[in-house]
Amino acid sequence: MDYTLITDPAEAGQALDDIAPVYESVFAEPPYHEGPRDLALFLETYQREHKTPGFRLVLAHAADGELVGFAYGLPLSSTTEWWGGFLDTTPTQEFTREDGQRTFVVKELAVLADQRGHGVGRKLHADLLNGITAERATLTVRPEAPAAAWYERLGYGLVGHTQPWEGAPVYRTLARPLRA
Repeated sequence: MDYTLITDPAEAGQALDDIAPVYESVFAEPPYHEGPRDLALFLETYQREHKTPGFRLVLAHAADGELVGFAYGLPLSSTTEWWGGFLDTTPTQEFTREDGQRTFVVKELAVLADQRGHGVGRKLHADLLNGITAERATLTVRPEAPAAAWYERLGYGLVGHTQPWEGAPVYRTLARPLRA
């Protein structure tokens, strides 16, 4: 497996044509059942986020060159709404304070089904966070997804549950310290 870290916005933008089919395949599976509208939203969001300072993308290619997984993330800005909309908790103002460097959000991590269970996701995650100076990482995950327990094994803890928009599924918002 070959892993590539991309931090250049132009190169990250060019990678979208390669990562979109992986996203589409992974998130069409249960429990997500995402379709064309979800893919369009992903594409739109990625087009905006990959230009953010601090954006990082990691690609995993098999020996034959096939893209089998990717992960990307970025720092939370001081104007983020990430910590809002909890259904079951209200984090303190100190906890939710962001400055563009305090918290790195793992926005997406996807590995094709036939490549799971071989450490690809773990390596993508590790490479994505390697070398960043943020205090903590955060992400959201569907509670019923197998990835929820996997993230807990990586040291993430529950902050609370969110429903990002009306009619959306409920997500678990998780966080983990990156520095002692």
